[in-house]
Amino acid sequence: QVHLVESGGGLVQAGDSLRLSCLASARTFSVFHMGWFRQAPGAAREFVSAISRSGMTLYADSVKGRFTISRDNAKNTVYLQMNTLKPEDTAVYYCAADTTLGGVLAAYDAYDFWGQGTQVTVSS
Repeated sequence: QVHLVESGGGLVQAGDSLRLSCLASARTFSVFHMGWFRQAPGAAREFVSAISRSGMTLYADSVKGRFTISRDNAKNTVYLQMNTLKPEDTAVYYCAADTTLGGVLAAYDAYDFWGQGTQVTVSS
């Protein structure tokens, strides 16, 4: 099993930055695909970004150019650097691990382990 713990959320103003972190318990973290999803109140879970075990990255159009995903395999941690935050970025952000390596990084059902989420609130 994989236990994921997100951190780094908070309340910021539009234009500010945050860095989210997700710590994974698994010793085999380096072979997992990792993703970030978000869910706003009353909305469905939405893909944000993902990074494959090989380092390939993928971003939703809504965050492209503003967010950067990275991973530190030595620390079993994936990061999401969020710059130029907008009110529409307000959501609970979840990290997820794909241990089956299905290859569809933007699909929520490709991920089999999820963190508890961290709240990001962006005010005007």
